[in-house]
Amino acid sequence: MKSVLLAAVAAGGLVLVGPVMAQGVKIGILNDQSGVYADYGGKYSVEAARMAIEDFGGSVLGQKIEMISADHQNKPDLATAIARRWYEVEGVDMITELTTSSVALAVQELSKEKKKIDIVVGAATSRLSGDACTPYGFHWAYDTHALAVGTGGALVEAGGDTWFFMTADYAFGYALEKDTSDVVKAKGGKILGSVRIPLNSSDFSSFLLQAQSSKAKIIGLANAGLDTTNSIKQAAEFGIVKGGQKLAGLLLTLSEVNGLGLEAAQGLVLTEAYYWDHNDKTRELANRFFARTGRMPNMIQAGTYSATLQYLKAVKAAGTKDTEAVARKLKELPVDDAFAQAGKVLENGRMVHDLYLFEVKKPQESKKPWDYYKQLAVVPGDKAFLSAKDSGCPLTK
Repeated sequence: MKSVLLAAVAAGGLVLVGPVMAQGVKIGILNDQSGVYADYGGKYSVEAARMAIEDFGGSVLGQKIEMISADHQNKPDLATAIARRWYEVEGVDMITELTTSSVALAVQELSKEKKKIDIVVGAATSRLSGDACTPYGFHWAYDTHALAVGTGGALVEAGGDTWFFMTADYAFGYALEKDTSDVVKAKGGKILGSVRIPLNSSDFSSFLLQAQSSKAKIIGLANAGLDTTNSIKQAAEFGIVKGGQKLAGLLLTLSEVNGLGLEAAQGLVLTEAYYWDHNDKTRELANRFFARTGRMPNMIQAGTYSATLQYLKAVKAAGTKDTEAVARKLKELPVDDAFAQAGKVLENGRMVHDLYLFEVKKPQESKKPWDYYKQLAVVPGDKAFLSAKDSGCPLTK
């Protein structure tokens, strides 16, 4: 039978359809490149991954490293269709970035089915290394639990003990509201209410009026990207901060602060896993990134650099791109690069590293372009992230 099949293929009479076994290693960057999160990750994350491949040397195990990218438009069904084609037809070995929690959860489930590695950087939900964890799924830069511990915990300790949430109406927003509420209540604070807001809304006025009338000391913005910057801009028009309430950007990065400008963003407290001006290593990466993009990287873009680089290190250490072997190496190797120092990957795929609590500077405090943050505290990785056994990941039980 085998000889008949081979003869048919040789004669062009039969096409064998099956998984593509590509030469070399192929990496896919799948994220939002045109919508609400386009600055937050977007084409800049693609460039960060390209830098990591170049820094690694462009080849691994004697074979060329390839990269492709696509815009998932924040649609889980579209993202899953792209990822399926990449795995089944185009021979992609690993997908990373994966902004948007609903997208990341869907692609991680497909990756489990196809026995392929995914490394989530841009999506936040802690479920990715919790109840939705998989043997081949990794979560890199931050998650909703870490943001809640960092920003939420700090504001309660500073006297912000009553909260109202403006929450993005999908998986990410729900997780961020829940994780922050848990931290607030554990520290003796109260939740006075919340409102759910469709992704990519343009008018936040009715939601802001509800938040204002709640009289909560802290209005928690459980959203990201343009949704966050538009919330903050419109809150200024309502005089919310001048009226004595404080806005908490629960997922705010350098990109959004840059978009807002220091006049509008000053005084905001936020948590990031990376700041370009933190030390010599972060500055070296950031300056090279700036030369290519005209902007400094945020934690998503620097995290994509790190995730791509670490995957290639794991392939090299495993001596193969076999998924099981590479996944084992990802959990064994320490993470030490411009993004994270002394990072470690837990059994549930969560990469643990320190985060930083920042306050956005006043315009007069900024001494140079992109000089936006003053550091308030270090949030140690083992405090920021859940342990594997406490994460709810079935792999750790």
